Order: sequence, then C-alpha cells, then structure tokens
Amino acid sequence: MKFAVVVFPGSNCDMDCYHALRDVVQAPVECVWFREALPPDVTAAVIPGGFSYGDYLRCGALAKHAPVMKSVRELAAKGNPVIGICNGFQILTETGMLPGALLKNTCLHFLCHDVDLKTERKDTIFSANLKDVVRFPIAHGEGNYYIDADGLKRIEDNNQVLFRYCSPEGVVNDGYNPNGSLNNIAGVLNEQGNVLGMMPHPERAAEMTLGCDDGKALFESILGALV
Repeated sequence: MKFAVVVFPGSNCDMDCYHALRDVVQAPVECVWFREALPPDVTAAVIPGGFSYGDYLRCGALAKHAPVMKSVRELAAKGNPVIGICNGFQILTETGMLPGALLKNTCLHFLCHDVDLKTERKDTIFSANLKDVVRFPIAHGEGNYYIDADGLKRIEDNNQVLFRYCSPEGVVNDGYNPNGSLNNIAGVLNEQGNVLGMMPHPERAAEMTLGCDDGKALFESILGALV
C-alpha cells in the first residue's frame, strides 16, 4: 500500500499533501513527476493544488495531457482511490474522470479563507472518519462548480456530492456559498465512488499546528480503506 502525490510544473501544495500523508497519518508516500508513470506499487493517488502549467489556456487543460495522467486513469479504472484537491479537482474534470467544470468565482476575486463543509455521506472511502461538518481552507480563483441541468440531476440522484459549503451548524444556503457553485457543491465523486474532486484543502487543516485537524480524518479514511 502506497500513496503517490503527482507533481506538475506549478504545483504548490504537493509537499503539503506529502507531509500530511507521511508525517501526520504515517502512510507510505512518494512524489511522482508529471513526466513519469505511477510506480506499480502505488495504490492511491493525490493530485494536489497549485497552478499546473501556470493555468495557461484553462485550469487543468494542459495537465490532463501529461504522461502521468495515463497511469492515474488506469489506477482509477481499477477502483483505487484518486483524490484531486483544488487544481487537482480542475484537472480531474478536464480529463473527464469527474463530471462538471470549475468556473471563475462569481465575485471575480481569488478567495483564501476557511469554510465549513457539510459531509453528505459517510459511506465512502474518503469520508468514513469525517465529522458531519468539517472546516477546511479554500484558495482559488476558479472554484465555481458548474454542470448542466441534466448532469446536476444525475449527480444529485446518484449521491455523488460529497461536500457542500455550509454554516458552522451545517445549514446549506446561498449565504454560505463562497464562489457561486451550483447547489453549494464543494466536492464530487465519480459514479463508482473511488475518485473525489474537492476545492477546499484538507491537507492545510490536517494538524492542530495549523489551527484545525479536520483534514486528518479524510486522509485516515483513505488509509483505512487501503489497509
């Protein structure tokens, strides 16, 4: 059992994810450069936040063509966990591994602050250990989740929404939506439930040194599913 943290030119949360996995939850992990393939002993992949390829053309549009993504797709096709955080979420939607797209925040500003999230399901490999409401930071300019009406109905009917922006008490409404995302969506799963994309950063809230350790439980959930 081993995690891989994929590193693109422009990634800036790769070492945060590496630290959360290696030092906080004590999982075997290595960084994998975008020009390489995932090693054969890797059983879970993390696509971290940042600005892959400088976000040229469109966030994630170039990264989806990177050589490493072939083996990421193959890993996901086998049912193994893949999580994309922030720019990683954008990359996963660009590849088609997740539905929808991330647009510019409706406020047209880069947002960087803590948010509360309602955990919609506890029966996934990513959320088994999470609280009903968790607090993670966001740091994005294009985190506004969009999908067409048919797609939105499909992911809602299939219970593919894992996180929604909410109040500290778990109330979901427009007042707690930081970026304009449809239905306050902050994180979605693929139909099989083994690929997760989310805009907030659990690795930046994985230990109390950072002010909150809610994110630790997410990484522990994945680890527990693999052991």
